[in-house]
Amino acid sequence: MNDMSTDPKSTGVAAIVADLGRRAQAAARELSMATTEQRNLALTEAAKALRAKSADILAANAKDLDSISDSGKDAAFIDRLKLTHDRVFAMADALDAIAAQDDPLGRTLATFNRPNGLKIDRVSVPIGVIAMIYESRPNVGSDAGALCIKSGNAVILRGGSESLYSSRVIVACLTEGLATAGLPKDAVQLVDTRDREAVKALLHSTETVDLVIPRGGRGLVSLVQREARVPTLLHLDGNNHTYVHESADIEKAVGVVRNAKMRRTGICGATECVVIDAKIADQVLPPLAAALDDCELRGDAAARRILPDMTSATDDDWNTEYLSNIISVKVVDNADAGIAFVQGHSSGHTDAIIAEDAQVARRFMAAIDSAVVMHNASTQFSDGGEFGMGAEIGIATGKMHARGPVGAEQLTSFKYFVFGDGQQRD
Repeated sequence: MNDMSTDPKSTGVAAIVADLGRRAQAAARELSMATTEQRNLALTEAAKALRAKSADILAANAKDLDSISDSGKDAAFIDRLKLTHDRVFAMADALDAIAAQDDPLGRTLATFNRPNGLKIDRVSVPIGVIAMIYESRPNVGSDAGALCIKSGNAVILRGGSESLYSSRVIVACLTEGLATAGLPKDAVQLVDTRDREAVKALLHSTETVDLVIPRGGRGLVSLVQREARVPTLLHLDGNNHTYVHESADIEKAVGVVRNAKMRRTGICGATECVVIDAKIADQVLPPLAAALDDCELRGDAAARRILPDMTSATDDDWNTEYLSNIISVKVVDNADAGIAFVQGHSSGHTDAIIAEDAQVARRFMAAIDSAVVMHNASTQFSDGGEFGMGAEIGIATGKMHARGPVGAEQLTSFKYFVFGDGQQRD
């Protein structure tokens, strides 16, 4: 029995979530039959609404920020929660970019012509109802809603309690776009409560929810793994590495690592550990430390022999997603040791190699079992917008259904259309 049923408070939340699910199912059926033009119009009109209501969004966001002013949240958390004029307009631009993409629905993925005359097409279709559970970043709701509209899915958004005011206005903009396009507003719904039992209720909604996508810290992901009855598409933490091989151009390496760490420290694509070949460590570390002058370096014994003032790294550091101005430093003997270290500690999100030796780079990229592997580029490019998807619903670190940045195409399934002319099976 669902343990929520014995708690009156939880029972109320479960009823709210169940109602959202039923309405989402009805909206999903209608949305799946909508034309490409309708879905695109919903997105462009929602983008217009975001721009027109930017002042309202920023005012709501100010209330969210004020609500956590005494909570002790760190700077990285606040940065993820905070919206600015530029960030709001970037959200709107992302909706326009998604609208401009090819329709992910109705694509013929494969065709089979059988000897008995049957023609079988494998065709892309929506998944149905998606529940998106995310923390702190209110723009995630905009991206997720837009990608689901584009891919013909209804979505139930459960943002972090600290972003509730912002999320209400953002969702209102999305539903305004849907209404203008003649599509059901229930295609994008917000779980409008701070009650944490709502998350469990979504995870148990096997009758109405087809897929749950969590986007947040290890605590949220652990809860989803423990509680989910609905299929999930996991977005794990980004304990990302950049390995500087002995063939690296040092100036290039320093610039890339600084960007990979410091451009925005609070996003999942940030590099958290730099791994350096021992043959060039004494050439790389001093300029890298200077470039990372506002970042704490935590190094192993070999790194601290070069920079004695560096903080000593512990075993926990190698497995930590800091999301702040801290980076760990590991010195390795060669490429094999670098690959082994990265593979042993990576969370499977994004890892990179800086090397001029193309053969070594290819070996690293083949060996590292992460969703995204890069050569001579900042790990902060691990982003759906940078991949040309307009936006992303997350970086999937599993291997089933979708992997890496999840855009509209990754939010589709398929079914088989079989065409005959009276065939009967013997």
